[in-house]
Amino acid sequence: MTLPQTSMASPTRRILAVVLFNLLCYIDIGLPMAVIPVFVHQVLGYNTVIAGFAVSLQYLATFASRASAGQAADRRGAKPAVVVGLAVCTLSGLMLMTSGLLRHYAALSAFLLIFSRVFLGVGESWTATGAIMWNIGRVGATRTAQVISWNGVTSYGGIALGAPIGQMLSGMPLPYGGLVLVGALSAVLPLAGFLLALGYEPVPPVAHKGPRTPFSTVFWRVLPHGVVLACGSVGFGTISSCLALFFAHQNWDGAAVALAAFGIVFVLVRFVFARQIDRRGGLIVALISLIVETIGLLVLWRCSGVFMADVGAALTGAGFSLVFPALGVLAVARVGPENRGAALGAFSVFLDIAVGLSGPLLGLVIQTMGYGALFMVSALFTLAGVGTTILLQRQARA
Repeated sequence: MTLPQTSMASPTRRILAVVLFNLLCYIDIGLPMAVIPVFVHQVLGYNTVIAGFAVSLQYLATFASRASAGQAADRRGAKPAVVVGLAVCTLSGLMLMTSGLLRHYAALSAFLLIFSRVFLGVGESWTATGAIMWNIGRVGATRTAQVISWNGVTSYGGIALGAPIGQMLSGMPLPYGGLVLVGALSAVLPLAGFLLALGYEPVPPVAHKGPRTPFSTVFWRVLPHGVVLACGSVGFGTISSCLALFFAHQNWDGAAVALAAFGIVFVLVRFVFARQIDRRGGLIVALISLIVETIGLLVLWRCSGVFMADVGAALTGAGFSLVFPALGVLAVARVGPENRGAALGAFSVFLDIAVGLSGPLLGLVIQTMGYGALFMVSALFTLAGVGTTILLQRQARA
């Protein structure tokens, strides 16, 4: 199948045709999200710090590969970045499946699990960055906010879809249930996307004369907005790395439902309120979003049952939903069109750092202060994001 760039389809349909690959990638991310921390802690017998690190390692790998993904999309084109990303995600799924098969050999199983997380992180950065750049090339730079919003919808929608499916598969009888089936599906989905992407028509990279702006320079240009993104991303890191452990500690069922609530509300807010970024401005939307996210984390801090935990997760998702596109449009505008991929990569690094470090650090909070402090500490970070956004607003008015 060839999907020409000059298709008469509406811009939204052209975006959806490519953002499908991002959806497949993030279903892959969601599938093991509620399974891995419990598998590492209860099946392999490692502590909560290691369990949180096993989830967060993916985001550290994403962080480490953002620069190469953005530069590759700028220089070689977006389609090759997406194809490479989906291929790496397929390898990640095969490693995850093998880790489940070798669960009786804890060290070897953990070793394969770690490499699976690294590969998935690299696959995420290449697929997500490539999909955004591919769609900007297909519908034009004036629709950057729409492209980023749709990428976010499929990102967290994929997580919301994948998490309950992964938990269901993990509960099926062994030897073919558990992490084995989760890993098998995690390999099949990106492989299907890889084969489909090969038939799509690419868009050429933006022509540029002379040396490109170094990634380090781009990084410093997006730093102010990236700091706010990092503060807001801690809440997502808490949900993804520690919510399943929190439910297990409380002897509650339904961690995947809470993860799905986060993702579903995230997607709904993107659909309903994404246009407010262009109407109200990125900073005011980011400010309101961070306040809502802080409230959600405080609800989780004080919750005493599953229902309120679901409400807290949903509010956290609602708050986090527009933080990335609201700030991302401002960050990308700080560089030239030939450096959009690098800017998106540099900006996304702040999310990766926050989510990557939040797993093990919050696991340490659990060990030293207990589960009660987990969400309160996270709320302090998002509250810091509120303060930083107010400072950026004052600078913009000056």
